[in-house]
Order: sequence, then structure tokens, then C-alpha cells
Amino acid sequence: MAGNGGEEGLPRAASSSSGAVARVRARGDPLLIVCRCFSVITSLTAILCICVNVLSAVRSFKDGSDIFDGIFRCYAVAIALFVVVAETEWGFIMKFCKILEYWAGRGMLQIFVAVMTRAFPNESSSQKDLVLLQNIASYMLLACGLIYIISGILCIGFLKRARQKKEVSREQAIKDLEPPRTFRAKHSRDLAILLAKSAT
Repeated sequence: MAGNGGEEGLPRAASSSSGAVARVRARGDPLLIVCRCFSVITSLTAILCICVNVLSAVRSFKDGSDIFDGIFRCYAVAIALFVVVAETEWGFIMKFCKILEYWAGRGMLQIFVAVMTRAFPNESSSQKDLVLLQNIASYMLLACGLIYIISGILCIGFLKRARQKKEVSREQAIKDLEPPRTFRAKHSRDLAILLAKSAT
């Protein structure tokens, strides 16, 4: 009886510890989830700006109507690509561009791209669809930039970075709590042997 109780206690303890780890993993920080969703929206908006500026540049170079507008659009594409990369928060970029860690700086860059996308619209009847796309993309990115600036002033970016550090340390703690695979395999094998012996 005592042996059975001991054997039953082992899987219970293992399952309770794994259940605790699963519960800790299941919990996600709501602020970080909202920030990630907003970052995805901003990236998609910047990609829309890239597409619009590429189309405008192609039309400018193809028609030969305004070469300078085409060059201007190429610069807009390059800076919009930088906005998309900044939203990934890639460590290499953040290391060399510290200002993008701060949301106010990131928001100003997005507003600059939005203004570049909206600048010099061609009001000809053949390009009204492109002008409409320019307006949509620029105003959406302008809204994202304003939200970033307001959030930066309210120190939400600082709070997000603090929560990220906390989440990373929590994930590291969870990894440290988990037994290695070799230990789990040995524990399962020993448990199977004990159960086989008790059955005989």
C-alpha cells in the first residue's frame, strides 16, 4: 500500500509541477499583446505606403513627366522600409539607432513617411485611384505616428520595455524549472519499471 502510494505520488508531483509551468506559460501580459498587435498594424500600414510610393515612382519614371517626383518616391520607400524594420525591434537596428527605442522618435519617423507619401499628389483623372491609395496610406500611418508620440509622452513605451524584461526573466525561470529531457526520460523509465514490479 505504501509502495503504491509512493508510486502514485511521483506522477502526481510531476503532473502538478508541469501544470504549474503550463499555467505560468499560458498567462500573457495584456499590454505586451496590445503593443504587438499595434506594431503589426503599423508595419502593414508602412508596407502599404511602400507599395503606393513604388507605384508612384514607376509611373513617374515611365511617363517621364516628373523625374524628381520619382526620386522623391524612392527615398520615401527607403525610409518606409526602415519604419517596418524598426517595428520588428531587431536588436541590430536598435543598437545603432537608439532613438527608435523611444516611441516619440518612432512616431515622428512615421509621420515623416506619411507626409512624404501624401506630398505632390497627381490630381489627373487617370491617377485618381493612386491618389486615393496615397491618402489612405498616409493618413493611416499619420494616425499610427500620432498614437506613438502620445503613448511615448505618457511613458507607455518605458512601461512596455519594463514588462518585456520581466517576461524574458519569467520565461528564463520557467526554462530553469523544467527538468532536462534526459531526466524526464529516465524518470519515465524508472516509473514504468516500478509499476511493472508492483503488478507482478
